[in-house]
Amino acid sequence: MKVTNYQEATIDPFGKGLGNLPSASVPLGDAGRLEWNLLAEDVSLPAAVLYADRVEHNLNWMQAFVQKYGVKFAPHGKTTMAPQLFRRQLDAGAWGITLATAHQTQAAYHGGVRRVLLANQLVGRQNMTIIAGLLSDPDFEFFCLVDSADSVDQLGRFFGDAKKSLNVLIELGVPGGRAGVRDAAQREAVLAAIARYPDTLKLAGIELYEGVLKEEGEIRTFLQQAVALTRELAEAGRFARTPAILSGAGSAWYDVVAEEFKKASDAGFAEVVLRPGCYLTHDVGIYKKAQTDVFARNPIARSMGEGLLPALQLWAYVQSVPEQNRAIVALGKRDAAFDAGLPEPARHFRPGRDAAPRDVAATEGWAVTGMMDQHAYLQIPPGADVKVGDMVAFDISHPCLTFDKWRQVLVLDPQFRVTEVVETFF
Repeated sequence: MKVTNYQEATIDPFGKGLGNLPSASVPLGDAGRLEWNLLAEDVSLPAAVLYADRVEHNLNWMQAFVQKYGVKFAPHGKTTMAPQLFRRQLDAGAWGITLATAHQTQAAYHGGVRRVLLANQLVGRQNMTIIAGLLSDPDFEFFCLVDSADSVDQLGRFFGDAKKSLNVLIELGVPGGRAGVRDAAQREAVLAAIARYPDTLKLAGIELYEGVLKEEGEIRTFLQQAVALTRELAEAGRFARTPAILSGAGSAWYDVVAEEFKKASDAGFAEVVLRPGCYLTHDVGIYKKAQTDVFARNPIARSMGEGLLPALQLWAYVQSVPEQNRAIVALGKRDAAFDAGLPEPARHFRPGRDAAPRDVAATEGWAVTGMMDQHAYLQIPPGADVKVGDMVAFDISHPCLTFDKWRQVLVLDPQFRVTEVVETFF
């Protein structure tokens, strides 16, 4: 799927983590010509960086994984909200991009994305107006979720008046979980409501999010129920699309979803679409653990060599060393996710002295013990040579809530040269 070339857009000069711009209108495509190098202090810190080789590895690894199962892939764009990265995912073979809001869909569309699965309900007049406007483009394919007759009626009336056709998927849910129909009675009410708008609403498939459940056994049962329902509705001729879409999978259980949903794909009654998003940058926290679990239970993943790699780091300066074993770093909650664990110090570098960064680890006594809005409390080992002006790189847990703190992210080559500036649209 071809997407718009973002290279002519200009770098916003007021973002953090950038270097000196020779003018107020430097095209994104010229970022590599600026000759910024992180270790040469050519960019202000803190800065968020992606390592190009690791991003490429993760991109290819996940695409190869879904291809081994013969299913489609619509990575969740909410992780990065970066159309430049969406382009890479689509060019690597993604079926489309998953998103969560009308605003995100609009940003992706203007970045060139032409197939969006909105893994959410579309609610509210202005949100519907945004989508209706995008649907004026006959090349734009859009899907959203429904789980109630009220939602169906609102969509049916609005898009009927707008004379637009809308693809919908019925979302399945579980008691105590998130959105989604809970039982057969709710499901039948939704189906009946969709049938009231035959010229407007097109039932395209079934969707779920298994991540609201925690145990593999109950997840597999939920997925098997979805496969059975999709088969039932397909055989009854209830879908407007053949084969119907069957979609699931966050970033933790995608292997299990692939295993269970492949049965529907192999039988020919469903086009399976998986939606993990955090794989592209990965992390050293919750998704590192999730990937370890994937490798433990999935032989295909184990057969694919090195798994996903953490590709996102935050670099910041030591601004104070007020006590023997404590440094204060200019990195805070405005810069890094802290909901799933604090950032972890990973590299230490002294400009003007070191030829390359040195790896550091918690096992040596390095640790972030607390964070404030703009500061991190860094525990350093006894006798460590840490001074004001030193640079420290931090790994993170939960990339989604780090990306949304940055308007620009730097892409680095192995020599820490900036090869690209990626813009985000949160």
